[in-house]
Amino acid sequence: MKPILRFGDDHTFKIVQFTDIHWMNGEPEDQLSRQCMDTVLDLEQPDLVVFTGDLIYSGEVDPGSRRCEDPVQAFKDVVASVESRGIRWAFVFGNHDTEGDVTREELMDVAMQHTYNCAEHGSADIHGVGNYTLPIYGSNGDKTEAVLYFFDSGRESEHPAVPGYDWIRRDQIRWYEMASMAYSVKHSGKPLPALAFFHIPLPEYQEVWERKTCYGSKYEKVCCPEVNTGLFAAMLERGDVLGTFAGHDHINDYWGELHGIRLCYGRATGYGTYGREGMLRGARVIRLHEGQRQFDTWITLANGSQIGEQEKHEPGVSV
Repeated sequence: MKPILRFGDDHTFKIVQFTDIHWMNGEPEDQLSRQCMDTVLDLEQPDLVVFTGDLIYSGEVDPGSRRCEDPVQAFKDVVASVESRGIRWAFVFGNHDTEGDVTREELMDVAMQHTYNCAEHGSADIHGVGNYTLPIYGSNGDKTEAVLYFFDSGRESEHPAVPGYDWIRRDQIRWYEMASMAYSVKHSGKPLPALAFFHIPLPEYQEVWERKTCYGSKYEKVCCPEVNTGLFAAMLERGDVLGTFAGHDHINDYWGELHGIRLCYGRATGYGTYGREGMLRGARVIRLHEGQRQFDTWITLANGSQIGEQEKHEPGVSV
């Protein structure tokens, strides 16, 4: 039976977002990633951990380099810090999780063997693996007060005319719209406060940086799909999603608000991949408030410090 998520007695619900850990074979870099997660978990004591993709690095990092020897064991190792503490967790796949000799279905089967996993395979009738929702119930009673949406954003583009990364498909967007409507029907026709998680950022992440005031750092281009399939427009029309959370771009950690939706990057957690000198690994923390259409967010770093107010960036100002 899947664990139930519920607002606490203080009417809040705290989520820690780990992203881009790129665990392989337990190398020293992997152990540093584990130390980072341990530090964040002990400080924040979250109600839920969400891994936003690239939990493991299953493919070949560079030609001739060492590969992930056992992707299944790597997956178990990367979630062990959370599972061993009895903290509920969920995840979405990234583009590097299933590059090697393992499939998304196989890794999701592994996740389903864990006691505190909340993720699901999702419908086999839509694109990807791991499109699902998690309701968050009220602190008293069985009424749903908020919803979390999880999307498989794919790997590389499968269309011969389109280079770059994959995109969230239109059947996934229709699935989201139907799920959102079903939740609102149970909520007297009103949209429930919601958050959305995926690995590859939407094209609107570039737009918000160029047009709106943002908070945080952008040290690389937004590696979004070249095709915009309209997920942001669907969320805007449904009126439920307050914020979205992505990973993928390891040295971007900013957030900005576009048309009332906050587009947020996580803070890269893993040491087994590229980073930026002076930019410590860490995690984004999200705190929802029961009965309110708002959330707080901050970054907690591997050294135990917190960044409550990220640096402001105005449109047109170069980094």
